[in-house]
Amino acid sequence: MASHLDLEEQEQLDQLKAFWKQYGNLITWVLTLVLLAFAGWTGWGWWQREQAVKATALYDALEAAEKAGDADKANRAFADLKDRYPRTTYAALGALLAAKMQFDKGQTDNAQATLAWVAENGVEYRELAKLRLSGLQIDAKQYDAAAKTLDGITAPDYAALVADRRGDIAVLQNKPEVAKAEYAKAYAGLDKQLEYIKLVDAKMSALGTPPAEVKPKAEVKQ
Repeated sequence: MASHLDLEEQEQLDQLKAFWKQYGNLITWVLTLVLLAFAGWTGWGWWQREQAVKATALYDALEAAEKAGDADKANRAFADLKDRYPRTTYAALGALLAAKMQFDKGQTDNAQATLAWVAENGVEYRELAKLRLSGLQIDAKQYDAAAKTLDGITAPDYAALVADRRGDIAVLQNKPEVAKAEYAKAYAGLDKQLEYIKLVDAKMSALGTPPAEVKPKAEVKQ
């Protein structure tokens, strides 16, 4: 009986050896890849958290510099954020804050460059950056550039504000009919509870078409 069991165990052992000889390397590689993937995923999560912590510290420094009115220090903090942690949300937020301070300090070229960077790299803040950038371009009489920047804003939530900006460009280019149509679209698309709608109302009234007298029209060809 013992001899029969010994033979059976030996046969099973031989089968296991044969199986491992045929598939052992494959199994080892698969396990290795699984472990590496898990380690990589864990490491990526740790790396992201580490990046966020460091980016937060730089953003806090930028915010403190902005509150203190120290433009040079704010610019340095933003430069570090942009260079070291460009893919973080704090880099985009820092850029928006830096651009505001640059504009307030009369550094309009720097403000445009900063907003252009957000428009290119800021992910969820790209549309907002483009809207603000178009405003600076309009102030600088770069009307064609501003119109092109507005063309890049596709989010429906910004449609009314884009129309308002286009109306401003049309006014400055002496195209009152285009301006009227754009302001009408802006007025129709804005929440009537927003204070900003009063400004659009004033613009329309200045053109002789108060909101009560107009309805949104088809886009006027420029």
